Amino acid sequence: MTGRDPADTWPDALRFALVPPEHRVMRLLRILGRIVRHPRRTAAIAWARVAGKRLRARQGWISLVGVDHRLQGDTAARQDPEPASVPAAYGIDLVEDTGELPLGVRPFVVLIAPGHALVAGAAETIAAAFTTNLTLHALYGDALVCLPWRKNPLPLLRPAFDPDYLRATDYIGPVVAVRRASLAELGDNLVTGAAAFDLILRTADRFGSPSVGHVPTVLSLWQPTGGGEGTPSRAGRVESVRRSLARAGQGGAALTLGPDGVIDVAYPLPEPRPLVSLIVPTRDRLDLLRPCIASLVACTDWPATEILICDNDSRESETLAYFRALAAEGIARVVPCPGPFNFAAMNNRAAEHARGDLIAFVNNDVEAFRPDWLERMVRQALRPDVGAVGAKLLDGGGRIQHGGIVLGTGGLVTHGHRHFPRNAPGYLSALSAIHVVSAVTAACLVVETRKFRALGGFDEQAFAVDFNDVDLCLRFDRAGWRTMLVPGAVLHHRESSSRRWTAVARARHEAEVVRLKQRWGSLLAQDPHYHPGFDADLSTHARLRADWTGLASVRSALDAPTVPAVDRPPAPSRSRT
Repeated sequence: MTGRDPADTWPDALRFALVPPEHRVMRLLRILGRIVRHPRRTAAIAWARVAGKRLRARQGWISLVGVDHRLQGDTAARQDPEPASVPAAYGIDLVEDTGELPLGVRPFVVLIAPGHALVAGAAETIAAAFTTNLTLHALYGDALVCLPWRKNPLPLLRPAFDPDYLRATDYIGPVVAVRRASLAELGDNLVTGAAAFDLILRTADRFGSPSVGHVPTVLSLWQPTGGGEGTPSRAGRVESVRRSLARAGQGGAALTLGPDGVIDVAYPLPEPRPLVSLIVPTRDRLDLLRPCIASLVACTDWPATEILICDNDSRESETLAYFRALAAEGIARVVPCPGPFNFAAMNNRAAEHARGDLIAFVNNDVEAFRPDWLERMVRQALRPDVGAVGAKLLDGGGRIQHGGIVLGTGGLVTHGHRHFPRNAPGYLSALSAIHVVSAVTAACLVVETRKFRALGGFDEQAFAVDFNDVDLCLRFDRAGWRTMLVPGAVLHHRESSSRRWTAVARARHEAEVVRLKQRWGSLLAQDPHYHPGFDADLSTHARLRADWTGLASVRSALDAPTVPAVDRPPAPSRSRT
């Protein structure tokens, strides 16, 4: 195809699979280096393995050496194509993506692009989904991608529908199904070069996000050539997003297309810029607090901020002198928060003293290094339907520490893409694209003050230290406010550097685990924003579940479309960090 930007030759959401593999020698040297620098951790992993605690050993090993985006494990998913006569038998017209609304008489339409084919059984699954759920106007499923350098197909396991995620990157297309009766209400002239992408956005804009469903089973097989066939053009995607925002009355948003193909939607900010109260809890630990405060002052370009330090009985003379100096220079106010350590209560108390229209909760072991972090988060937090907003956090080794919180993983909940390289694009661009998540960590969380107070703040009785962020986000979702991850806001986080585990702390943690399960147990089984085909025991997006085949009965394949992601409450974190 001539005249096409070379950047369009591979789908942007697929770029996580195009990262060159680390050379074996370099990988071995890096692993040996980690082992030498961390002998105690290595010994603990070895002992867990010898003791038969294989899961603990695997988790410890990934934590020590890191992980990459290549899904480990083979798939036995079906790869046989659907016979040409079958779709029609289920009332489906198979139409090539041309940019024109398809003609025909059958009740369902499947748009398909060069290099893509339905797999055996897909037509039955699609027809059954539409027949069972009459509120469903469009749907998409998973795919297998045959890449020349892989022995087995790469699974594309897509999450539930999220319009913000789709506007940022095409994680859905180009194989989508729609009711023919719905087409008449979607208008003419789909965007050239991004017809399926545009069709899904139009459907969601016209009928609401719940009208677009995801079937968590393989529906199509993809054999890309690297020549761009069947790949939505970047220009087409930008135009489609621009039209979608205009239909939503948000035509003032600025669109920026990044070199990775991710579209950043910058919603307008009010003038003058609203005051943001930065709340930092601490008890001494000046070694953490001083660089934290210094970074917030030097690396935050938001013009209107105040800093409040929640002081939980600091006693060291150097810390108290630092407090006095900050107050004298007008850099920060100190809010006394005496008594036993209660992270939720401390933040609630400081929030009562906040003068800002927004609150940014920042741990004392977090450091800013990109000046635009707060502006990026505020743009999302000011949206009427958004509650909590989280950032991408890097650990002390420069790897991903937080990419949102995923329910039902790591034994209960854990952080998305944990231990991946800092520059990893994320599975389906999840570390690059703004999208909805179940929860975000309070280590760096921005929220409008009125929304935080409307919910009553953190639950300091049930979740004094752990899971208060998860619980807050889930309550936001229940109240109709979504939780967003903004990967463009990046900060450093020396996770739990200020935490000291004792017998009392462990007992309290276990009690909070029980309370989280009691309150949100039904949501902890499966995160709506995370595919059930992944292994829930390791770092997210790293390995397929052992029994996943890509197959599903028609009955089980209908579960996702009947409960779209936007109708399901958000999700938790393994700890307050």
